[in-house]
Amino acid sequence: MLGGCGIQGRAAVFDLCRCDDVRQVVVADMRPEAWQPLPSEGDASRVRTVRLDAGDHRALADLCRGVDAVIDLLPRQYLENVCRAAIAAGVGVVNTNYAAPVAHLDEAARAAGVAILPECGLDPGIDLVLYGRAARRFDELHVVNSYCGGFPEKRACDNPLNYKISWTWEGVLSATDRDSRLVRDGRMVEIPARHQHDEQWVHEVAFPGLGRLEAIPNGDAVHFVELLGAAGTIRESGRYSLRWPGWSAFWRPLKHFGFLGRSPVPGLPGEVTPREFLEKLMGPQLAYRDDEKDLVAMLNVFEGTAGGKRLRLTSRLLAERDLGTGLMAMSRTVAFTAVIAARMMVRGEIDGTGILSPLRDIPDDAFLRALRRRGVVVEEEERVV
Repeated sequence: MLGGCGIQGRAAVFDLCRCDDVRQVVVADMRPEAWQPLPSEGDASRVRTVRLDAGDHRALADLCRGVDAVIDLLPRQYLENVCRAAIAAGVGVVNTNYAAPVAHLDEAARAAGVAILPECGLDPGIDLVLYGRAARRFDELHVVNSYCGGFPEKRACDNPLNYKISWTWEGVLSATDRDSRLVRDGRMVEIPARHQHDEQWVHEVAFPGLGRLEAIPNGDAVHFVELLGAAGTIRESGRYSLRWPGWSAFWRPLKHFGFLGRSPVPGLPGEVTPREFLEKLMGPQLAYRDDEKDLVAMLNVFEGTAGGKRLRLTSRLLAERDLGTGLMAMSRTVAFTAVIAARMMVRGEIDGTGILSPLRDIPDDAFLRALRRRGVVVEEEERVV
């Protein structure tokens, strides 16, 4: 368990300690002394902590030898080093980062007989399992729209942004400054990050139990359409972040004035970038209190034909923080997904090698049942349109 003392790593260790067939969990972290069992952890005596510098390839490879699977929840800058270490050790690895930075390792992983399963968290992760599930139901796909976001419950919306941090503020800022690709009317549309929050690209969707949410383009929908093998039939596809209304109205002027820039601001003492300023200024002010819940909402809409009929398949997920353990909804949905996939890999339910994808390689029925046992429920609705 790489990064086992982090916010998502602790959720993964919590889940592993409640699995009867797990003999030992090796928690590797820069600060292993920070690990403490959570309430209702299960058999925490199975946990062994190790101090690890994730930039040390040899130490990583040595640690990976002799284990059944590696779950990597380290920051994305360590992704390639972890994957190379797993290949050297001959062990499969699951992580939650996008696959593109390690796609070039596919041949090496195959040659070593190693499975590398990236994109195995919430988004990307659960959504991609649902993509593959939908593709197997339809003869032809015309619409694939995916919406996902984490934000505070209404009671915790006590700042002008109506937002608090359930993962990392640096990650939020990066996602708030990400180029996007959509499909509109059968044609690819590219949206540069600086225009991501422009009014023409932002819309609202209704989510049961929550009301209207703001949807902001965020990610490469075209890539996943191609992965589905549906590029020839898709008329509309997008990947969107969900927030309470008002999110884009906040970021539009800040982007205009360059507040997400990565170059130091001239005239200031020291080398301070606007993004670093925002990270240090806003991050500490956006923390959850112990009695506040974060929410995770996911909505996927698929349309196409099956058996000569036009169908719409909608899948929804709504999760909230567990105040008993303190685990955030974001941590539960990301970490539990990675744990489920790693255990499937060990048991041979995921048996490929090379760079795998949740869209193709995770058995969806078994995966959704495992999520449900952990209190994360995906609801599906299918109707003729």
